[in-house]
Amino acid sequence: MSGGSEVERLIDLMAKLPGLGPVSARRAVLTLIRKKALLMAPLAKAMADVEATVRECQICGNITTHQFCDVCRNPKRDQSLICVVESVADLWAMERGASFKGRYFVLGGVLSALDGITPESLRIPLLAEQVTNGDVTEVILALNATIDGQTTAHYIADQLHTSGIALTSLAQGVPIGGELNYLDDGTITAALNARKVF
Repeated sequence: MSGGSEVERLIDLMAKLPGLGPVSARRAVLTLIRKKALLMAPLAKAMADVEATVRECQICGNITTHQFCDVCRNPKRDQSLICVVESVADLWAMERGASFKGRYFVLGGVLSALDGITPESLRIPLLAEQVTNGDVTEVILALNATIDGQTTAHYIADQLHTSGIALTSLAQGVPIGGELNYLDDGTITAALNARKVF
């Protein structure tokens, strides 16, 4: 290709994004170049702005450009109800359904012996602290229905079992091996509404 080293570097970087391979990245870059004023300049500015301001919410672990995310700052959310998810993508998937009115807690991963992810690697101690020090009445373990997700859910349940709060998990609609980020809004809503004691 004869686009120049800067263009090649941009294509290589774009190809590292999820869902974009070399061909899709090349197409995306060509579109950006053709529509430089309309797309490339605003995109570059938006990326620079996010890079300079993005941070982790100090309460739940969602990403935000403020100290606390929009969910945690919303006074209409039920503070007694915490939904534990693996990742920010899972939090966003739950929010798409617009059926959960509590707050969230993002673990930042799941336990995995193969990947060396131990309880100390995750935010589980912070979750236990929030449950102990707050007015929490229920924790929903909305982790992916994978072996690692369920192992993590059992570990959290063991850590919180003396707290006296209700521990529930998502029920129907979430298939074994399924991941929240790939489920449709209706499935997530049905699973949330049919949650059961863990």
